[in-house]
Formats: sequence, C-alpha cells, structure tokens
Amino acid sequence: MAVVLPCVRGAIIPQSFQSQTLSQPLSSLSATRRGLPKEKMSENGVLSRAKVLTIDTMNPTVKKVEYAVRGPIVLRAVELERELSEGMKKPFSEVIKANIGDAHAMGQQPITFFRQVLALCSYPELLNDSTFPEDAKSRARRILQSCGGNSMGSYTASQGIDSVRQDVARYIERRDGGVPCDPDDIYLTTGASDGIVTMLKLLVCGEGATRTGVMISIPQYPLYSAALAELGAVQINYYLNEEKCWSMDISELQRALDEARRHCNPRALCVINPGNPTGQVQSRQCIEDVIRFAANERLLLMADEVYQDNVYAEGCQFHSFKKVLFEMGPEYSDTVELVSFHSTSKCYMGECGFRGGYMEIINMDDEVKAQLTKLVSVRLCPPVPGQALMDLVVNPPQPGEPSHDNFIKERTATLSALAEKAKLTEQVLNTIQGISCNPVQGAMYSFPRITIPEKAIQEAMDKGQEPDMFYCMKMLEETGICLVPGSGFGQTDGTYHFRMTILPPTDKLTILLNKVKEFHQKFTQQYS
Repeated sequence: MAVVLPCVRGAIIPQSFQSQTLSQPLSSLSATRRGLPKEKMSENGVLSRAKVLTIDTMNPTVKKVEYAVRGPIVLRAVELERELSEGMKKPFSEVIKANIGDAHAMGQQPITFFRQVLALCSYPELLNDSTFPEDAKSRARRILQSCGGNSMGSYTASQGIDSVRQDVARYIERRDGGVPCDPDDIYLTTGASDGIVTMLKLLVCGEGATRTGVMISIPQYPLYSAALAELGAVQINYYLNEEKCWSMDISELQRALDEARRHCNPRALCVINPGNPTGQVQSRQCIEDVIRFAANERLLLMADEVYQDNVYAEGCQFHSFKKVLFEMGPEYSDTVELVSFHSTSKCYMGECGFRGGYMEIINMDDEVKAQLTKLVSVRLCPPVPGQALMDLVVNPPQPGEPSHDNFIKERTATLSALAEKAKLTEQVLNTIQGISCNPVQGAMYSFPRITIPEKAIQEAMDKGQEPDMFYCMKMLEETGICLVPGSGFGQTDGTYHFRMTILPPTDKLTILLNKVKEFHQKFTQQYS
C-alpha cells in the first residue's frame, strides 16, 4: 500500500509517484503533468496547442450574463443592414431599430450650447473664434481651469472634478426645493450604469443562504440582471402591476422579500422611476410607501432616476426619492440608506456616447464610503468629456445669458416632440386587436402586451425560442423593424410583450407603428 503525502497545493499524491517525479527536471515532464493545455493533432498532421481560455475554463458567471437590448435580434438586424447594403432583396428597404434608447441615432438633435462648450473644451484654440457665444466660452474656460494642464486630456480626481460635483450638488438642491446636498456625497460616473454596477459590487457578499439578494422590478432593465449574474448575487424579482399602469405594490414587495429570505440575504431594493421598459411614473404616495418598506425591512434603496425630465402624461410628476425621503422627516432621512443615479444619456440630452453621469449617496457608513472611494480610484476617473457634459446639464445657460433663449427653445421642442410620440404610440397600438398598451407616462419606451396564438407558441417552443422572441424575430425578417421581446426584460408567466422606443422621428414612427399593425394582423391570421 502506497504512503501518501500532502503536496504544497493541498493535493494528495502517492510517495512512489513523488519519487519518480521529484527527481525529474520539470522540462522533462509531459505538458499534461505540468498542468499545461493538451496539444491537439490538426487535420494536416501538425500539433496545435489547445487554448488556455476556453468556454469550459472561463469565468462561469460571465456565461450567465444576458443583455436582451443588444441580443440575437439586434445582431440579426445588423446582418440585415449589411445584406441590404450588398443589394440583397428584402421585403423592406431599411431596418428601423426601435430596440434601444439611443436618441441621437434615431435622429434627435443635440443641444447647441452643450456641443459648443464641448468643442471649445476639446480644441481651446476656438476660444478665439468670434462665432462662439461668450457664455459658452466662459463655461469652457471654467471647465478647463478645473482640469490638469487646462486640458480635458488629463486625469481628474477619481470621484470627479470638484467644481462639477459642486454644480451637481447645487442642481439637486434646486430640484428638491432646498434639501441640502453635500458635494462630497456626489460621485461622477461613466453613465449611470457604472454607478449602479459599482454599488452592487459594494453590496454583494456571503455564501449560500447568506449570499446577498437584490430586489429588482419585473419587467426590468437588463443591466440589473446582467450585473447580478456577473457578481454571483441573487436576483429577487418583484412584479409591477400591469393592470394599474405598472405601479409598484407593497404587498408584492413583501411577498418577494419573504420568499427570498428563505434562501438568501436581501440587502437592497432597486427602483427605476420613470420606468424602463414600462414607461410609468410612480406617484409620490407610492415612493413614500417604498421608503417606509425599505426602512422597516432594513434595505438599501437604489433609485435609478435617469429619465427624470421625461414625464409626459397629464397629472404625472417626477418626485425624486431624496426629496420625498427628507420630507418624511428625520425618522427616515437620518437612517434610510439611499443611492440615486442620473445620466447625460436620456431626458432631452440623449448624449449616450459621452458616458456622463453621477450618483449621490445618502446615509452611507463612513468606512464604507472610504471603500467606495478606493474602488472608484481603480478605474482612475470617469471620461472627462462626460464630466464636462454633466456639468452643462446641471448648470445650463441662465436667463440673461446669450445662449439661454435658444437652449430653452431646443429643450422644450425635444421634450414636446417626445410627449407627442408617447401619445401617438399608445393610441395606435391600442387600435390593434390583440395588442394593449398602457399610457406611456414617461421615459422613452412603450411595453405593450401582445396576444400570441397557440399555434405560434407551439412553433416557437419546437424551435427552442420564447414565443415573443419568435414573434419579434419574424417581425424583423418580414418588416425590418427591430424590437426587443418582453422575455428579455422579464414578465408575468403566460403574458407576452415587446419593448419599443418612441424615439424615431414622427414620420418614421408612424410608418413603424403601421407596419407593426399590419404584421400583427397577418401573424395572427397565419397562426389562427
């Protein structure tokens, strides 16, 4: 019987094998025995070394990540665009991408003042050009003076440029009717997504029944499920009430929380308001109820408020979680941990590519805050043009300044057009038998429910597809319209939806909606 000894890495190997191997030089051992990838014989007889990184040896949590907004339907849409450009015949002349909230890609025009200041900051020689208004030049000089070497090409403080964080704090105070805001609680981010993922990184810990759980709304924006999957956290689904215009329901929050506590440690509650993909605007009473729930259940609140200027429906109003929290008094404002997020990518700006954003932290433990600052320092700093743009968003041209009137004109025109398109989308979709759409109260999307015939559901299942994925893929192939199936966002079992942005110009949106109507009627007839 062989004697066994522990090896330095904790394995157990027979002594007889040790005596054979330890006396041999490492180079004389086989690749397999040295822990290297095996060599493979190719078809032409040449040895080829296997990859170090394979689908079997990569990080398993990454394989669980899904992001429907840029999923298989979008990849096929890109293929179709290429095929059209190569002259291939299709039943349509163009692909209309209504899958993502990319405003400028859909034709929305940038705000002149923002682009003027960014141009001046990028190429300071233009400060001598008389065609630029003086307020744009003054703003550019202030931003450049806050940058090392007076250049946007330099690193900034990891938390963001001090003067920009001060401007953000003043903006929040104005927005929230004087509720104090400390610039030291502001962290500039690479879009809101960066801040959300950073906070989730701070939250996730534990194993098994103690593993961090995070409550997210269903339907949800897939960033949340993707980030939780990558971090190995537990996703806790709570369902919005479609029958009540996608409102939040405290009894549903309680149900989801109680069930989750049997197998994980729920620590945070995420709310998107106005909603993505559902387009609802939560009432002030609802926000109060959610804050009380979070306080009673000791949950950190994450308020995704990137659509705060996108409110269209009569009687609806954006209420920030921070403002409501402080209006509820010290019992809540001194204790509830809240992180809120904003971005340059949505609202009337639509500047997705600049990746500007911020998060504000409320009631965070001082030692945790130090760890947060350390964590963001690892990525050095957010993109400086994005920081500059965020500064312009929170500190736009003021009354009496040369650019003010044009800024108000452009801002108003953009938001008014979005409001008209929100109403148009709801009205047209509700004329289609088998489609029902809640009012698009805010944000940039509609999320209508669709009726899919049983025969189509069966065909989809036979192909291993979700029924609404089958529906949307068929629509893309027949009409060139690119939508995202509701299954990519989550939905109540037995219901089917798609998400459609309202961003295309009105004439193109009208064409899109009519094509959806024609397709749905044809699809229903085909599978009835």
